[in-house]
Amino acid sequence: MRTFKNVTETRSKTMSHIRGKDTSIEVALRKALREKGYHYRKNYKALPGSPDICLTKYKLAIFCDSEFFHGKDWEVLKPKVEKGNNGKYWVRKIQDNIERDSEIDKRLLFMGWTVIHFWGKDILKKTDECVRTIEEVIFDIRLGEADGEA
Repeated sequence: MRTFKNVTETRSKTMSHIRGKDTSIEVALRKALREKGYHYRKNYKALPGSPDICLTKYKLAIFCDSEFFHGKDWEVLKPKVEKGNNGKYWVRKIQDNIERDSEIDKRLLFMGWTVIHFWGKDILKKTDECVRTIEEVIFDIRLGEADGEA
């Protein structure tokens, strides 16, 4: 078990409630895809990183990333995190997440999968744009399959 300096009971309780599956951002995107008639697998353990949403028909892996834990605008965020409680821990944790995400993407690409990452706020505020992006990628995948069959 890790020990942290200056962690309040309130902070500890808050952190213990952060979920890894079925987050509000995942649920919002899945709902929008379901409304469009897409069939998907959620948290697909057969693939590296257990992508949040997989459209296996198209070999499309989708990750719904929270801005903090996955380091959105990391060069801007990093100095702020360093100054906060347990700054060294959080900087290392987020950097490890960024590196892990990159390695998982490489493995999936090597396996022939297409990978998309969406930021949580984009999913919540621009759900239609996220779905449109997914549909454009599916179109490109299908186009590539058609070219390969010709």
